[in-house]
Amino acid sequence: MEIAKEIIVRDLGLVDYQPVFDAMQSFTERRAHWQIDELWCLQHKPVYTLGRAGNRTNLLDVKDVPVVQVDRGGDVTFHGPGQLVIYLLTDIKRLDKNVRQVVSAIEESIIDYLSGLGIESSARSDAPGVYVEGKKIASLGLRVRRGCTYHGLALNWDMDMSPWKGINACDLGVPITQLSELLDNVPPISSVATDLTKLLTGRLGYNYLLESESDLSYE
Repeated sequence: MEIAKEIIVRDLGLVDYQPVFDAMQSFTERRAHWQIDELWCLQHKPVYTLGRAGNRTNLLDVKDVPVVQVDRGGDVTFHGPGQLVIYLLTDIKRLDKNVRQVVSAIEESIIDYLSGLGIESSARSDAPGVYVEGKKIASLGLRVRRGCTYHGLALNWDMDMSPWKGINACDLGVPITQLSELLDNVPPISSVATDLTKLLTGRLGYNYLLESESDLSYE
């Protein structure tokens, strides 16, 4: 008999970056070994985040958009309204997966989702993320602490693209694209979140999703 692998899915809406970042760190630092994994779906108010490998020379012209130093892998990226962000708070030891397998599951889930919309995409061995005809449509970065992940993925849906011109995204110098540039009829971001969540949790081996209120009181 298969043992149920549960995950709580939270819809946080449009939120500032720093409180969610703080909540991810607190959740991961304090979680017990038996605690159910969580997945947070949200959009961020405009912010640039600079990862552990970040080079500040890639901040070209950020204007009045805040820049936050974070502890995920990767360089600089932009988050803003119209971009679906999914954070994965998972116990990878309990999932019996390593970091590379989790990264691959994220990339493959995004590729599968885009394929279902008729969009051909691919991953790159030298730079995590998903690309459509050489343009980056999704970014990802993870942090592992105490055998658990946080941070996750960002899929460009229908956003103001001008802030991307203020950075050299992920130190790659590649152009950025989004779903609204590739489709005549873009699915609502709520359905994108639902469909991508199902693909992602399935690839990671979860078979029971628990919806929850958007309470992030982990202080």
